[in-house]
Amino acid sequence: MYNRDEIESASRLIDSEITRVLSNTSLIGYGGCAACHVLFELIKTLSLSESDAGDLLSQALFEDPQLNDRFIEMVEKIHMKERMMGVQFSIKSREAKDRYIDANMKNVISELSFDIKQYGKEIVLRKLLLSLITVQLAQNIGVDHHAATEELYYFMKKNKDSDTLIHEFINKNLK
Repeated sequence: MYNRDEIESASRLIDSEITRVLSNTSLIGYGGCAACHVLFELIKTLSLSESDAGDLLSQALFEDPQLNDRFIEMVEKIHMKERMMGVQFSIKSREAKDRYIDANMKNVISELSFDIKQYGKEIVLRKLLLSLITVQLAQNIGVDHHAATEELYYFMKKNKDSDTLIHEFINKNLK
């Protein structure tokens, strides 16, 4: 999708931002996101849309495993170690982290497969949709997933139109 020069330019910028953040973590404000900081630097410096910057970031990290490792190190340092979130996970080896993620991914797929057989695709799609909404809420308002889930359910109890919107989405996309 991107030519070699664009990827190399992005890689240099990503590497530079990782170095800056690792040497001065206050660049990421309270509740700020280290990954988003790098993304927004790509947007600003290379005059890209958010979508294009996200694609370029992904491609640059995919093509350079060492840069990807530094990016992950930066995210873990800010979000896990310094903010004391997920400390037990952050101190594991990369292999142990990968095994943990793999086991969780397989567990979720197994649970969803069971739910599809037991309750149907509509319920699973609703579950996935609500989960995605709460993850995005958590990211956007700077709270944990549990708090975002509570906020969403509180909102949905008050706003009956939200349930209708979800049902319309599910019905339209399962046909």
